[in-house]
Amino acid sequence: MTSRSPKSIDSLLLILVCILVVGGFFIFSSASLGLLARSGASFSSVAFSQFFFGIVGGGIAMLVASNIFYRNWRQYAFYIYVATALFTLAVFIPGLGMTHGGATRWLDLGFTTIQPSELFKIGFVIYVATLLSGTHRQIETLRYGVVPFIAVIAATGLIVLSLPDTDTFLIMVMAGVAMFVTAGAKWKHILAMAGAGFILLMAIAFMRPYVMDRITTFMHPESDPLGSGYQIQQSLIAIGSGGWFGRGYGQSIQKFEYLPEPIGDSVFAVYAEEFGFVGSFALVLILAFFTFRGFKIATQSNDLFGMLLVVGFMTLIVAQAFLNIAAMAGIAPLSGLPLPFISHGGTALMTTLGMLGIVLNVSKYQNSTIRT
Repeated sequence: MTSRSPKSIDSLLLILVCILVVGGFFIFSSASLGLLARSGASFSSVAFSQFFFGIVGGGIAMLVASNIFYRNWRQYAFYIYVATALFTLAVFIPGLGMTHGGATRWLDLGFTTIQPSELFKIGFVIYVATLLSGTHRQIETLRYGVVPFIAVIAATGLIVLSLPDTDTFLIMVMAGVAMFVTAGAKWKHILAMAGAGFILLMAIAFMRPYVMDRITTFMHPESDPLGSGYQIQQSLIAIGSGGWFGRGYGQSIQKFEYLPEPIGDSVFAVYAEEFGFVGSFALVLILAFFTFRGFKIATQSNDLFGMLLVVGFMTLIVAQAFLNIAAMAGIAPLSGLPLPFISHGGTALMTTLGMLGIVLNVSKYQNSTIRT
């Protein structure tokens, strides 16, 4: 029998999420003008997915998830993982999957498209949290700690890399490793896996030329300014053009003709051009507070499972956010990762808010009594 004495959700985290969602939609709306000017599409067709699926659907997902006792996810963890994995593989069904830019990552539903790998992130974190919380007393052993963890990572990699979606897999690995460390893994095992991961990354880079292009472009962005280095060059021009206070909302020039994917992974460059260094610093500061608050909830969780859930979900979100910003500023290789809360992608925003709903539910029970 379980005794629960929930409190209210973490209001500060909720406020930060609301600021990011509302502010993100305004930034997205401005960036959309550049794409619409090129394609001639209507704003409503672009904003529908973002608003209806992302904000409305995501708000509902967050509300529902925040009211489901987080421990209930444990008993269904394996089934959730398998279901989301199969849903991700459904993109290979002829007539259902959609290919764009050489990758098959979307399901075409006719009226919209969805990216099922976003849901797979949730299934992955829930399953890894269940696995590690169940074996944490033996987490330092190879048989019960390292091997099962690597097996889940390998199975996940086979699915995600087949799309191919190297960027999403790297983010999921980062979340998994953060959870593995939190569960009490030995550092020698972590370092060994880091070495193996580096070798794997190099192998992927040699097998997939676009990954190698990103690495060489990061090291020598000036070598091919009209080819592989075009996006980073235009991004740096946009960020530099913003100066201290920016050109003003909606006044970006780069978004109209020069920046690739102004509503996708380049959206931060549009924002920096319009709001300048001060605005960019403010966004990074909000994300930093968001990160601190989320991980504080993890440290105050009453059990390891809740802690691992929060660590996994927060790592997925903040690692992606800061890698996107770093890539646009030229201090990390281009990844193609969208900026959470801001970039176009209704499915991504909905799943992000769903993850945060689970985090908010964990916050209800921090420093409270839960007995089984």
